[in-house]
Amino acid sequence: VQLQASGGGLVQAGGSLRLSCAASMFTLEDWAIGWFRQAPGKEREAVSCISSNGDSTYYSDSVKGRFTISRDNAEKMGYLQMNSLKPEDTAVYYCEVMFSLHSVVPCSPGQYDYRGQGTLVTVSS
Repeated sequence: VQLQASGGGLVQAGGSLRLSCAASMFTLEDWAIGWFRQAPGKEREAVSCISSNGDSTYYSDSVKGRFTISRDNAEKMGYLQMNSLKPEDTAVYYCEVMFSLHSVVPCSPGQYDYRGQGTLVTVSS
């Protein structure tokens, strides 16, 4: 399984970015997708996760109302739309997948099976 995250970059506070995650597995339909981030000197934290069928989503309190997670199983893609970005959103963002048919999506660091290489998001003030 390979995951390719893209879409990071430098943006001013208040701006938007859309992260994409391309998955290489045969089918993405049985896999939950999670976005996690790690800022310099900080532990990796969960940002947002979506269940295999898309019915269940999780957002951390720090991004709720600003970020939107989505997926396209046919294209084997995951997305994270990030609006109203803040300097504290600066981090390397990783997409991860976990084989899961749970109706409520799990979303904790360390739970997921595979991780991509990360994409850097830098938000300037």
